[in-house]
Formats: sequence, C-alpha cells, structure tokens
Amino acid sequence: MARNVEVKARVDDPEALRMRVEGIAAGPAETLDQEDVFFEVPRGRVKLRTFPDGRGELIAYDRPDEDGPVVSDYHILRTENPDGLRSFLTAVLGVRGVVRKRRLLYRIGRTRLHLDEVERLGSFLELEVVLEDDESDEDGARTADRILSDLAVPDACRIASAYIDLLEDSRE
Repeated sequence: MARNVEVKARVDDPEALRMRVEGIAAGPAETLDQEDVFFEVPRGRVKLRTFPDGRGELIAYDRPDEDGPVVSDYHILRTENPDGLRSFLTAVLGVRGVVRKRRLLYRIGRTRLHLDEVERLGSFLELEVVLEDDESDEDGARTADRILSDLAVPDACRIASAYIDLLEDSRE
C-alpha cells in the first residue's frame, strides 16, 4: 500500500498562488481535466477517475478528515475500460456523487502540488508528499508545512474534507 501526507486548502486568489507555486516548482504545470465518480463504500473512499483520453484509475484511499497534514493510505488500479468498470461498480456499490475539476499539477521534489478548480466549489490547493516505505509520517508533515509556509498559505485556509464531502454539504 502506498502512503502520502496530504493537506488541502481553499484558495482566495488562485492567480497569485499560481505565480508563487511556479517560483518554486521543478517545471511547468501539467493540466488535467478529471472526473471522479465516488462509490458507496463502508470504509474510506473509492473513486473512479476518468481522463478525456479514455483512460481511468480506480483509487481507494483512507485518511482522517483533519485539516493538518494527514497520512493517506491508497491503492491505484489503472484501467483502459473505465466505462465498463463504472457500470460494474455502479451496479454493485451505487454512486455517492461526482466531482469534476481542472487540475494544474506541479512537482516540488517528491511532492505533487495541485491547483484545482472544482466545479460548483471553487479554487483549492492540494499537497501530496509521497512517503517512502521507511519514512516517517512526521517527515512528510514537515515537508508539507514547509511548502505551505513558502507559499504563504495561512493555516486558517486548510480544510479537512474531501471534495465529495464539500459537495454533499453544499446540497444540504
């Protein structure tokens, strides 16, 4: 099972943050249009991510809903038949909801930094510090905190919820 340390934050001024990110990133952003279909599961979260080129990834992950750097355990299964997999999982599990976003993916060392424009929610930053098997959670948390500090992202902007949770909350 792979692990990373994650932090998610709301972004008030996406253009200013993008410029700060580009000042420390290893290279230009990769633009990704993604649709994540979340399925009803008893523990954690399971989503099928599809890309415009027809590829997909089934992603299962479990992480606490906290606003600090938190460890996420995850599995990824790549598929060339996301439509068939979606039909199967919908029939077996049921769909919880759908999240659509445009993501700018940057790399800062071992960290994946996402600037997300999420349909119906707005602008967000997400950090994923990839951990080695022998690396401590605290090492990843320190890396995440340092990057957020370098980018001047206030602690008050951090959020604990996944996008699917925020969408569900906005409907209530």
